[in-house]
Amino acid sequence: MEITVRDYVDTDRYPIDRDGTARDVLLAALRDTLERDGCAVQKGFVRSARIAELVQESDRVAVHGHRNFNRTNAYFTQDRADLPATHPLRRFYDRSNAFVPADHFGATSILRAIYNWPAFAPFIQAALGEERFFPYADPLADVILNLAEAGNGFPWHFDTNNYTVTLAIQNAESGGEFEYRAHLRTPTDENYPGVQAVLDGDTSRVVTLRLEPGDLQIFKGRYSLHRVTPLAGSRPRYVAIFSYVEEPGLVGSPERARQLYGRVLPIHMTRAGLRNDALVD
Repeated sequence: MEITVRDYVDTDRYPIDRDGTARDVLLAALRDTLERDGCAVQKGFVRSARIAELVQESDRVAVHGHRNFNRTNAYFTQDRADLPATHPLRRFYDRSNAFVPADHFGATSILRAIYNWPAFAPFIQAALGEERFFPYADPLADVILNLAEAGNGFPWHFDTNNYTVTLAIQNAESGGEFEYRAHLRTPTDENYPGVQAVLDGDTSRVVTLRLEPGDLQIFKGRYSLHRVTPLAGSRPRYVAIFSYVEEPGLVGSPERARQLYGRVLPIHMTRAGLRNDALVD
């Protein structure tokens, strides 16, 4: 079945597939919002009438989600016994989630079709103003689905990458709000007192978003502290993640692939300079 992306993406509202004034105005507004807030949401990017098909696709692949549970601080680093217990580097929280790897989104996948749509990546690149912008070559990680269930959530953290591009597909019955404190740190200033204040409950400059199915979010999370509040109810939360990188042909490490997706492919071993006969799943 050939998928026509324009049937899914609301190109009347978001004319990203054609040059012209409307696209230029849209991009200018996006750039301003990202510069100011570090976060831009395109409400109803996917047509509401087609959301059910994305939910069905997510339901089909959810069984392949790899679940992992750990405790982490906002920086994904090890404990620092030389620092006070209240320091952000020493504040650890439970983190639980599941990711469906990219190789479950094949030729009949709507999400894969959006990612591969010739108009999509240039639009995202232009919005972010990134000079180096390439599709992620990792066969487990270019298009993935985050699956979160009751009790799951993402505690406060900074991303290890500069930006994320996500599509909301289904919300849990309650919880799952996206909260962020924009521009809390910089490349030259970690602002630990400011981070500690948020961790201690200061919400004075925290923005709360309730993303709805079909919303496309572009978020600069390396310098903005953020979290997803715990979920409740029997309905899982589905969010698709579209991944781009700064170097062509890039794939993840074997350690990261195993942690996030529960398995390692020969390409991960080869790129890491390891022997494929050492690959054990």
